[in-house]
Amino acid sequence: MNAALALSLAILFLLGVPIAVAIGLASVIGIEVQGRLPLLLVAQRMFTGLDSFPLMAIPLFILAGNLMSAGGISHRLVELAKSIVGGIQGGLAASCVLTCMLFASVSGSSVATTFAIGAILIPAMVRHGYPAPMAASVQASSAELGVLIPPSIPLILYGVSTDTSIGQLFLAGIGPGLLVGGALMALVLILCRIRGIGREDGADRPRLGPALWAALPALTVPVVILGGIYSGIFTPTEASAVAVATALIVGMGFYRDLRLRDLPGVLKRTVIATSAIMLIIAAAALFSFLVTRSGLPNEIAAWFKDVFESRIAFLLAVNLLLLVVGMFIETSAAILVLAPILAPIAVAYGVDPVHFGLIVVVNLALGMITPPLGVNLFAACAVARLPVERIIPQLLWFVLTVFAALMVITYVPAITLWPVEMLMRGG
Repeated sequence: MNAALALSLAILFLLGVPIAVAIGLASVIGIEVQGRLPLLLVAQRMFTGLDSFPLMAIPLFILAGNLMSAGGISHRLVELAKSIVGGIQGGLAASCVLTCMLFASVSGSSVATTFAIGAILIPAMVRHGYPAPMAASVQASSAELGVLIPPSIPLILYGVSTDTSIGQLFLAGIGPGLLVGGALMALVLILCRIRGIGREDGADRPRLGPALWAALPALTVPVVILGGIYSGIFTPTEASAVAVATALIVGMGFYRDLRLRDLPGVLKRTVIATSAIMLIIAAAALFSFLVTRSGLPNEIAAWFKDVFESRIAFLLAVNLLLLVVGMFIETSAAILVLAPILAPIAVAYGVDPVHFGLIVVVNLALGMITPPLGVNLFAACAVARLPVERIIPQLLWFVLTVFAALMVITYVPAITLWPVEMLMRGG
């Protein structure tokens, strides 16, 4: 059955079949080849895969992100970031990275971050003399912070599929998010200095005081969400509902950019995005059940132990595997299929499951900015109205920078685990 599952999945991917459909069809083919399992199992396992309380956070965080985009929050965060770092050469590009870090702490989605921030800052960078491919590359690579800095939908999926604490995963995402964000900010400042770009970035820099005052209601959203989670007031799942309520209050009550007539469009976008993710989750639950039942995880674990004697070699192999997978398979599907297999092997090598979760997510986040399936890359191209091939040469520097940060995250666990350890010590 393992051969049938792998072969059919590979063929369906090559044929361009949608991810969820490909995983579901491959599972059905595996059941038929095995011959001893009833097809009723398809419906049962797909339903069971969705019957999880933490998964309720996904549609609610998506809704919260859409409400924030429509409610003027992204614009205020952009102005705040420009007031902080916009006065130096390359400050506008650095503002893009900083804004994505701020927006990531309330949206949980990299694609939402790309559209919400890119629609404002890509045209602004082009007006200030940045080459359009560079502006799009800055935005595409910065938006991946949306899946690292909590709340993060991929971290929720990893936690559900491996039975790892989502609260600890959120806390562990802070260090890697700051590291990647800081590395990207340093890169854009260096590139702008070398290429002589962005000398006039401070021309329309807003003053810090007014920008901070205008952004205060927007900044209450991550404070309420993360403060409530880590103080124990509510769970990460309950926090998603609080995020929706807070986004409504800020967008409709404080900024008044969000009106009742905007809500149908916001809800429609949320339903479409949620349906796509949930269908992948349901199909992956069936696929994972069949893989586990076949004994493949134990075979893979034994193979890893035979081939890679040390934890260092194992982590390097996993990084290379996930980098390739992330280029060809959608992030949610990759996590749901591979995390239940790889996480127990990592634990056997002495890798903390929370640390391994961030390694997985950072790896797959790189896939969001690399062809042929880089969703952030295509979103940034759509905003900048550029063909993908024009962005690739500029994007290489950003990919290498994130990869360097990934190596540090992989082999220096303290960057990931120190907030978790501090919380546990305090508790």
